[in-house]
Amino acid sequence: MASPMRSLLTDPDRYLQSFRLFLTNSTEHQCMQEFMERQLPALIASIGNGKPTINILSVGGGAGEIDLLILSKVQAKYPGITINNDVIEPSADQIFKYKDRVAKTSNLEKVKFTWHEETAYEYESRMTAEKKSKKWDFIHMIQMLYYVKDVPATIQYFHSLLDAQAKLLIILVSGMSGWETLWKKYGSSFPLDDLCSYISSADLKRILDAAGLKYQFYELPSYMDITSCFIEGNKDGELLLDFLTETREFSKTAPPELKRQVMEELRKPECSDKRDGKVLFNNNLSVIVIEP
Repeated sequence: MASPMRSLLTDPDRYLQSFRLFLTNSTEHQCMQEFMERQLPALIASIGNGKPTINILSVGGGAGEIDLLILSKVQAKYPGITINNDVIEPSADQIFKYKDRVAKTSNLEKVKFTWHEETAYEYESRMTAEKKSKKWDFIHMIQMLYYVKDVPATIQYFHSLLDAQAKLLIILVSGMSGWETLWKKYGSSFPLDDLCSYISSADLKRILDAAGLKYQFYELPSYMDITSCFIEGNKDGELLLDFLTETREFSKTAPPELKRQVMEELRKPECSDKRDGKVLFNNNLSVIVIEP
């Protein structure tokens, strides 16, 4: 009998709902922001040397919150310089929010935005067909490699677009996170439908080492409060469970035994800490900065 379980990505509205709740309940953006404040200035110290314009490519830019923080750091390092900021983002809803955020942000007169409503693969295919290979000074891929079919090929392609002093920055879940434990154990039981792949920084390190690429590595501590997942019938808890398992209505559609095992796993120290009566899921991230 076919499983009633469906990938969360088959329901874009519910996916966005669960994603927003994940951001509210986790320190995801805070830990990224802290990294951008503390570490990014040194990493971009030479990307614009002697250049009249700086070209930045955001792959999977979402609603632009982190993108604009990155831009502010580049502007601070290279005051008055023109920046071309191209954004690849398949979701029309996210692009709309991004444009809205730009409209409400000051000091962007010198930044030229171009949005491409397509996936990284569609962008690559189009550029290859048009025989275009523009070089970029800074490329970033933040929390998007899960939605790429061929990760090594995608990294190789975008790496090939780096200019001499450029950097390729990737953020994804850490190989030391609860995600790694949960996915390695139960990923094959969840309905991925080819829409999403489970990849962590541990997998990415193997890919980069095999390709002989040079990179720097940073760990960002982060957690997500999943206490509500253990309250039967709690709407927020159900949405967070959907996000954790990438499954639409996991609570209602998962076989009882799978649900029991997953709930048990989420409480284990490999996945979560218990603090002040709360269950805090290990949402640690890794930042990988790849050299040209």
